[in-house]
Amino acid sequence: MREDHDDGTVGRVAAIDIAKASGMVCLRVPHDTIEGRRVQRVWTVASTTNTILELGDRLICQGVERVVMEATGSYWRPFFYLLEARGLDCWLVNARDVKNVPGRPKTDKLDAVWLAKLAERGMVRASFVPPKPVRQLRDFTRTRTVFVQERTRHKHRVDKALQDAQIKLSGVVSDLFGMSGRAMLDALVGGERNPRALADLAKGNLVKKKAALVEALTGQFEDHHARLLSLRF
Repeated sequence: MREDHDDGTVGRVAAIDIAKASGMVCLRVPHDTIEGRRVQRVWTVASTTNTILELGDRLICQGVERVVMEATGSYWRPFFYLLEARGLDCWLVNARDVKNVPGRPKTDKLDAVWLAKLAERGMVRASFVPPKPVRQLRDFTRTRTVFVQERTRHKHRVDKALQDAQIKLSGVVSDLFGMSGRAMLDALVGGERNPRALADLAKGNLVKKKAALVEALTGQFEDHHARLLSLRF
């Protein structure tokens, strides 16, 4: 049975001090026969899926419904998500809210015990962890943002290589990676150096700018510039 009390204290708690490859678990539950006494167990578990699921089963058998852990990088996620999926009430807390007493020895074991004691006394508050659909959406949007930023950096590097070769194509073509721009870049990488031949690859509205294109494509483009571009797109 859940043992939360009106004053915010919790009867059966577990706290996990999480590192990269493992977690130090502190379990604190009431003594079976002596009223007011607590039983404490501390042990280490690996941060592998099967081990965390086994931990979840063990905590459920002990009647634990609140599991508290610090927000340490991204290492907390396997513990939080897997234990939550087991039906446990998981709380993620901010490290600054659970700082140890100054001068007190700091070890993984002591940190786990300290966190468990704070949790059972209702002295911690849970940070917001979005539900699974929102987490998945965040992953997609963040990944897309990274890809877009990386694509922009590559475009800038391509233009930098062209500028180094005195090719001023970006001054005439609004999008170096549009159909016309790509055709000219491919031709340059393939060995074409004649500005007029390159300008003839223009399509759409750029056909009207052939004179400007010829001027922009007249430069000192060499083989090492071609090698640089071949690595960029």
